[in-house]
Amino acid sequence: MSKKWYNYIVSVDEDNAAAPNALPGTKGAPAAGKSAAQSVAEIASTLAVEPKFTTPVSDPTSFEQIYQAAEIPPAPQGYSILKISQMLESEHIRNQTSDVKKSSVLVALDAAGVDIKEVIQDAVRRDRALDTYERVQQRAADELESRKTKENTDIQAQIDRFVTEQRSKIQANNDEVTREKTRFTGWRLKKQQEEKKIAEAVGYFVSENPISTGPVQAEPSPKTAQRS
Repeated sequence: MSKKWYNYIVSVDEDNAAAPNALPGTKGAPAAGKSAAQSVAEIASTLAVEPKFTTPVSDPTSFEQIYQAAEIPPAPQGYSILKISQMLESEHIRNQTSDVKKSSVLVALDAAGVDIKEVIQDAVRRDRALDTYERVQQRAADELESRKTKENTDIQAQIDRFVTEQRSKIQANNDEVTREKTRFTGWRLKKQQEEKKIAEAVGYFVSENPISTGPVQAEPSPKTAQRS
């Protein structure tokens, strides 16, 4: 990914010419025959590819903690890339052209005896620290997602087993009720036939037959009786 943090300081020269806006005698001016992009690439190549975090970062939103954990060395004379960024946003030059901004910063660095390459090295270190910590967080997030996805899969499997077991119980209950109703219906038919036989025999001797031959009315359940 192309980084733009050095554009205020070094302008890309596609014709590989020296930067026209560098002040005479200013330290760090790109040498003739090299583009700014090549100069930056050479500076970056001298630094460690990936910083090592020696202490934990308790607050990932604190970039200062990230820089400290990556053990970024103090900038010469305090001229870190962050200070340069503040200078560029100063009310004195923030509305000026890029050339004026660059010249102003280079003059200040020259007066402080600071090489522009040291500022770019500081920028590269911070950028790599942020990139590395981003990968650390991404890896942690991926691992968390993997663990939780497996946990969710296990939970879903438990839910599925539970639902299957409970549905099986419901079906067993329904089957038992159906069997009981079938048995009871068959018994009721036989009972009515038995009552009819008894009623016919009694009918020879009484004017009003006391034998019931139809289904009896079910008694109300205790809860129904209480409500009524």
